[in-house]
Amino acid sequence: MTSPDVQGGTPGQLVGPDLLAGRERALRSLELSVKRKLEGFLHGDITGLRSGPGSEPNEARPYQAGQDDVRRMDWNVTARSLEPHVRAPLAERELETWALVDASASMDFGTALSEKRDLAVAVVGAVGLLADGPGNRLGVRVALGDELRRIPDVGGAAARRRTLRTLLSLPRATPGEYPATDLGRAITRLNREHPRPGLRVVVSDFHGASGGISGWARPLRRLAARHEVLAVEILDPRELELPEVGLLTLVDPETGRRREVQTSKKRLRERYAAAMAEQRANTAQAIRASGAAHLVLRTDTDWVRDVAAFTTARRRAAARRNPRGRTGIR
Repeated sequence: MTSPDVQGGTPGQLVGPDLLAGRERALRSLELSVKRKLEGFLHGDITGLRSGPGSEPNEARPYQAGQDDVRRMDWNVTARSLEPHVRAPLAERELETWALVDASASMDFGTALSEKRDLAVAVVGAVGLLADGPGNRLGVRVALGDELRRIPDVGGAAARRRTLRTLLSLPRATPGEYPATDLGRAITRLNREHPRPGLRVVVSDFHGASGGISGWARPLRRLAARHEVLAVEILDPRELELPEVGLLTLVDPETGRRREVQTSKKRLRERYAAAMAEQRANTAQAIRASGAAHLVLRTDTDWVRDVAAFTTARRRAAARRNPRGRTGIR
């Protein structure tokens, strides 16, 4: 498996000035839209989307029932003083964020407001804004076939736009050009090659990957044991149910195989919808079991609003767990 660095564009790829100007306008419009709708969430701690309070130990203090996490108990001090003590960690002022973007051919699909790959780029931009702060850095790994490409971790608005431009310039995967993307292997490498605790974001449709759900579930669980993990599942409405349009030719984006399906058959449409519902339920269960946060975005909805609602729900849940503002990884 190779791991070339991605510095922008593809050798030999021609990008016209009008296209570049359009992308620049789209990037700035995206940033303004995200900032406007997420105003109020871009400042202060966002528990569940940050790396937690830190890993360096602080001074021990008496345990307060109902407020402190029992996992922070300092048993040595407790034994010496005969009074329960906790050792809360010092806050880490810098957050290292790495996003793993699934760039397989199944992401080059969209029948509504955008394609799934466009939404994946937008998610990376939103994560960059949410995790923005002095010293914070955002890096991206792109999983495509046997490759795990690297966009170096950077900080600042200008660098974040360069990262998004690089993602927008990635070539499309034609059917059969690359082997099936091994999402589990990509997650394992992300965990091994970037060990410093921080925020990890996995952006994928979570279907069609090599090995199925069992192939990525265990690596995701290992990733969540070390980092704060957000799994973003991207869906298109036409993947969830078949339209009644008569004879329909379906093409597997990974292999290029074609199959004709008679969508006028109600029983067939019901079986397809039931199979997709089961697949989605199994995916959600595997993500929950890993300990990662699960965000579902669709190409036919306002994704910025969905991200804002998700962030609000996470903050409220954290406030209920920590009524006096004490933060924790969970």
